[in-house]
Amino acid sequence: MDPNNKITIAIFSFDSSITNRIISNLKEIKLVAEIIVISDSEIGGDISLVQSSHPFSGDAIKKVIEKSSTNYLMFINGSRILEITGNGVEKFISEALKVDTGLVYSDYYEIEGGKNFNHSLIDYQIGSIRDDFDFGQCFLINADLARNCLPDLFSPKNKLYYSGLYDLRLTISRKSTLRRLPEPLYTIQAEEESSGSEKMFDYVDPKNREVQIEMESVATQHLKEIDAFINPTDKKIVNFNDKFNYEASVIIPVKNRVKTIGDAIRSALTQKTKFSYNVIIVDNHSDDGTTEKIKKIFSEDKRVVHLIPQRNDLGIGGCWNEAIDYPECGKFAVQLDSDDLYSNENTLQKIVNKFYDEKCAMVIASYMLTDFNLNEIPPGIIDHREWTDDNGHNNALRINGLGAPRAFYAPIIREIKFPNVSYGEDYAVALAISRQYKVERIYEPVYLCRRWEANTDASLSIEKLNENNFYKDSLRTKEIKLRQELDRNKIQ
Repeated sequence: MDPNNKITIAIFSFDSSITNRIISNLKEIKLVAEIIVISDSEIGGDISLVQSSHPFSGDAIKKVIEKSSTNYLMFINGSRILEITGNGVEKFISEALKVDTGLVYSDYYEIEGGKNFNHSLIDYQIGSIRDDFDFGQCFLINADLARNCLPDLFSPKNKLYYSGLYDLRLTISRKSTLRRLPEPLYTIQAEEESSGSEKMFDYVDPKNREVQIEMESVATQHLKEIDAFINPTDKKIVNFNDKFNYEASVIIPVKNRVKTIGDAIRSALTQKTKFSYNVIIVDNHSDDGTTEKIKKIFSEDKRVVHLIPQRNDLGIGGCWNEAIDYPECGKFAVQLDSDDLYSNENTLQKIVNKFYDEKCAMVIASYMLTDFNLNEIPPGIIDHREWTDDNGHNNALRINGLGAPRAFYAPIIREIKFPNVSYGEDYAVALAISRQYKVERIYEPVYLCRRWEANTDASLSIEKLNENNFYKDSLRTKEIKLRQELDRNKIQ
């Protein structure tokens, strides 16, 4: 290793005792030329300080880049104790030396209960533009490239308090490659995990609204830079001229939900509407008594359609395709998960009214998070107000979810179809629809989303979380390429 290829370390400091332990480790590594601490308070010793109450702000990141005098700059999240060896640093630098590499990150070990566990990450894609992409607790960037990027970063007209690091990462991705080293190169101490529901929904916490708006502005500018931005005026007009026997269909895909399917069906059947509707239940070969319960309700109300697919390889998306292709599917196909309920008897009418009022191809409403007994639990109402009429279709590429319940104009969703998966199928079609058509929102909660131990997304392993995140990033990658193609065709 060339001795000139030393690095600067920048630590985001949130706890002085943790920061001091990290610094003590780093001072033993010869390849570390200097250490910069980003903190809202003074520090002692011979450590350089960037003082800021907003550590991830554009101003703080810019000062770190300008202070760095080495070819490479490593950022460390100082919220947890991190240890790295000289060999680990050397591997980071070796990867960074490759042509067209702007950022390097790696898997890591996590110590929990005295044991080391390999915490794997996922590879970066064009579609990995969400602001919560996991780079681990540290990553290395090409400092010369970062200095060259400064004119494109942190515009004084749009001061960034929370998304300076996000802006830097996206800018680097437009000019170079982001590489993952699939081996653990450092170790961190495990932290106490928050509850599954808190982790899943913390990004839509109302307290984060200011952060959301700022992140959206950075992501939108990135989409403009890579020619994947869609102007809202480019959307196709939707005309509801097709003839259907039913105005709407409530779609319930289900497998083994004997405890909840009765509540869901009754919630659908008690809707008060000015139009005729049916309830299409796609029973994906349940074997816990769910099928028998559906049959009993079916015998009591002829609005219930009980479909059992011939295929045995269907995910939730495949079950949706069975429902929307059914001849008696209504003009508007409206979601109701087998765990959940509509919050009142007017939900279906409100959703259909929204289609006609806005002439849109898709409606996404809002929901309240509850426990199994329908008691509200934190964070309560999820309304996804980060969606706006002007820019929701672009911002959708930054966030991981769009809300529920979702409803579709049947002819359009039949043309697009759902991917045959049980995670992200709704996100995939929402991206595709929003690329071409208007999507509208209902911001008042009309749906009760139950969280309980049988949810398919409860207590997921690292491996399953990685699989899910990689899949959604791949959807974004595909969508960005399609939007870039639209932009090229528009220019021609």
